[in-house]
Amino acid sequence: MRRRNRGTHLARPRAYYPGHVTIRLYDTSARQIRDFTPLRPGCVSIYLCGATVQAAPHIGHIRSGLNFDIMRRWFEYRGLEVTFIRNVTDIDDKIIAKSAEQNRPWWSIGYDNERAFTDGYRALGCLPPTYEPRATGHITEMVEMMRGLIERGHAYASDGNVYFAVTSFPEYLRLSNQELDNLLQPSAEGETGKRDPRDFAMWKAAKPGEPSWETPWGRGRPGWHLECSAMAHKYLGTAFDIHGGGLDLIFPHHENEIAQAKAYGDEFARYWVHNAWVTMSGEKMSKSLGNSVLVSEMVKRWRPVVLRYYLGTPHYRSMIEYSEEALREAESAYARIEGFVQRAAELAGRQVEPSAEVPPAFAEAMDDDLGVPQALAVLHTTVRQGNSALAADDKDAAVARLAEVRAMLGVLGLDPLDPHWAGESGSGEDLHGVVDSLVRLVLDQREAARARKDWPTADAIRDQLGQSGLIIEDSPQGPRWSLGPR
Repeated sequence: MRRRNRGTHLARPRAYYPGHVTIRLYDTSARQIRDFTPLRPGCVSIYLCGATVQAAPHIGHIRSGLNFDIMRRWFEYRGLEVTFIRNVTDIDDKIIAKSAEQNRPWWSIGYDNERAFTDGYRALGCLPPTYEPRATGHITEMVEMMRGLIERGHAYASDGNVYFAVTSFPEYLRLSNQELDNLLQPSAEGETGKRDPRDFAMWKAAKPGEPSWETPWGRGRPGWHLECSAMAHKYLGTAFDIHGGGLDLIFPHHENEIAQAKAYGDEFARYWVHNAWVTMSGEKMSKSLGNSVLVSEMVKRWRPVVLRYYLGTPHYRSMIEYSEEALREAESAYARIEGFVQRAAELAGRQVEPSAEVPPAFAEAMDDDLGVPQALAVLHTTVRQGNSALAADDKDAAVARLAEVRAMLGVLGLDPLDPHWAGESGSGEDLHGVVDSLVRLVLDQREAARARKDWPTADAIRDQLGQSGLIIEDSPQGPRWSLGPR
């Protein structure tokens, strides 16, 4: 599925010189931070394990998309061309189980939840992937990979299932640093005929009432792991730069991907990057624990840009413990940034474009394993400098700081002047503009009351707006409004 890339409003990229490595990333397979050298100079290829669409997304699911969206934006700022693949698992055991529970077709459940994920990514400002392939659209590629693995002695068919023989691949479990002798992987229901209980299913034989596709080994459906090896091969070739996903995918999913792809003959991913979880009471946020916080509900209670700030500004390898208090702190922090940007842009009398360069300290932090917390400290320092310039009526300094702030915010996907956050959406509606028009009508009434020195009425209007969550500030250019903290 092809997705059009919309404008990122990033600053003009700094040139990236092949051979001159500036970006460093923590590579799970090496268990250390490594210099990043792209496979092809000037280009970066990324495969991210995306949604399994058995249910609507909670904020833990969307965090992964946000973390890799920031990575992508930073690469683009540095002047690299990014190919970004994020798959959709639209058939698996969980989706089939949901189909039986709800008495709905499996494809209906998958499609509805895929749309919910797309809406969640879009709401939180994630750029669309270059391609977003579905598992069911790549059965041909999976069959071809299984055929090759069987011919090479790495896989075998039994009772309509196709299994990968883990003992045939000496590198198995190197990513998760486990010992094969200690691995327990009992057969799941229907997985019959295994030669070794640790072998994993690439293809599952058809069961009555379940979706299935024809193969040389009988009708069946994909195992979870095969799809990503096949789709990465199709869209990124035999070798690519970065494979990403959550920590929970290291085993068995990513281990099994590596085994399939490398045994097939691919070099596969050169760097493995994993993001940490969103937790509640110290436990990973998940549907099975009943502690999920759906994105569709969260965006009704919090501005989506605040959710992005909350989920995207901790370091990607740090756990986030969910709390309402933390969200309120994120809201207040972003309001300070937003307030400066709006005041400085108003003073400039035009929409200042981001500068060509972010501050050096910001770049240094981002180059060092995407150190967003350290980069954010540079951003807030620049905002404080900008506010000081505004207070001193130093227009030139304020505008200069505004350009730097917007450059940094563009990298983080948080620029309040970006049309996405200003209210532009796929429907073309500008919600901020509508609200602004309504507030302006009320402020005009307040200004009329002040002009006739009807101070009680003017104060009453201001108080009523304040009770609605708006902050009114009188400036030489006239009154302006902003959203106050909750």
